[in-house]
Amino acid sequence: MSDNRFYSLPELPYAYNALEPFISEAQLRLHHDKHHAAYVNGANAIFERLDKTRQAGTDVDMKATLKELSFQAGGHILHHLFWKNLAPANKAGKEPGGILADNLKKEFGSFERFKKEFSAAAVSAEGSGWAALARCGMTGRLLIMQIEKHNVNVYPHIRIIMVLDVWEHAYYLDYKNERPRYVEAFWNNVNWDEVNQRLEVLLK
Repeated sequence: MSDNRFYSLPELPYAYNALEPFISEAQLRLHHDKHHAAYVNGANAIFERLDKTRQAGTDVDMKATLKELSFQAGGHILHHLFWKNLAPANKAGKEPGGILADNLKKEFGSFERFKKEFSAAAVSAEGSGWAALARCGMTGRLLIMQIEKHNVNVYPHIRIIMVLDVWEHAYYLDYKNERPRYVEAFWNNVNWDEVNQRLEVLLK
């Protein structure tokens, strides 16, 4: 849809084969073109439904509608973050620099400790979900979160700066049921410059 009141599927910032061997071309095409697109279409269908009911003056089941919208819109927004915080291995740094490195050391003691805790959060997320690094605007602390499905457990003043998708649709073609191998491989393809920029924006 061209109407900016609706979501659109973003193009990937790299070629479909650019994340190999972390994510194969076949896996990335399926994930982006099918799964992410489904959340975009699902959210837009709800927006259209709400527009029609408001114009007609009719009612909808708000509880069910808002839960569904949270799922579909959350799926789109989290995937939008995910694609951008990935990069081909030759362009991804092994460790972050700048203000991100300083804040990770301040909160976790070291990058290795952060990596260990984030990996544990990703591996242990129940069922379908995400691991996320976020910043609390009230305390200034960096926090690791687990997100169930796409419905973000809302923390006021929390802004997400990095995510890892651990739904099976994100890795099953390449890793089958071995989520820990997928999580370990993730660290070779993190776009630390992007994550650092997200944090810099929050600190302005």
